[in-house]
Parts: sequence; C-alpha cells; structure tokens
Amino acid sequence: MNLFIDWNIALNEEGGPNHVGNFCEAPVICDTRTGQINYKPSFYYIAHFSRHIKEHARRIATTCYSEKMEVTAFENPDSTIAVILLNRTTEKLPATLRLEGELFYVPCPPCSISTIVIKS
Repeated sequence: MNLFIDWNIALNEEGGPNHVGNFCEAPVICDTRTGQINYKPSFYYIAHFSRHIKEHARRIATTCYSEKMEVTAFENPDSTIAVILLNRTTEKLPATLRLEGELFYVPCPPCSISTIVIKS
C-alpha cells in the first residue's frame, strides 16, 4: 500500500510553526501579520482528488505506455471508477482509456490534471 499525507495543512508566512527552524511548504500559508490566506497549488490538488476519490475507495491497476503521462485509478464504494491523468508537459497529449473492451479518448491539456469518472 502506498500512502501520501501532507504533514502540514496550514503554516504561517515563515513556514512554521516548525521545531527544527527550516522553512516548509503547505497547502495553505497564513500571513499572521496581514491576515491574508494564500492557497498553494497542493491545496487545489487535494481538493480535486477528494471530490472524485471517495472514502474507502481502492486503487486499481493501470498501465501507461508513455513517459510523458502519469495515471492512477480508484474504484469508489459506489462502483464508479475515477481515473486521474497527469500531463506535466507543455503539449496537449492524447490518452485512450480502455475498460472492459471499450475505448474512451481523452485529450489532456498541457500542464494539467484530468479526472475521468466512469459510472458502471
């Protein structure tokens, strides 16, 4: 099993509180002097994933035949399948999903995370 936990959800403008004195990044940075809240890209990634990958979802096998794309998929408790495609390149990439013999074409915009939810 692989697991990712963002250790700090919110930190102050100096990346703290921090017991070792280094600067950390977090999904939310709060400026304690001005009261301004800055939402970092990781905040939106977490929000995006939590909309489509439900509690108790299980990761299912995927195959990707390109070094330009990353893919993962989860089966949710309601039997929907959430497929997440990461395109880190600056070019639009084509993707074809195959599920139970059916093919689905998905254009992936440059520098994007695309999510496809397939209902059973």
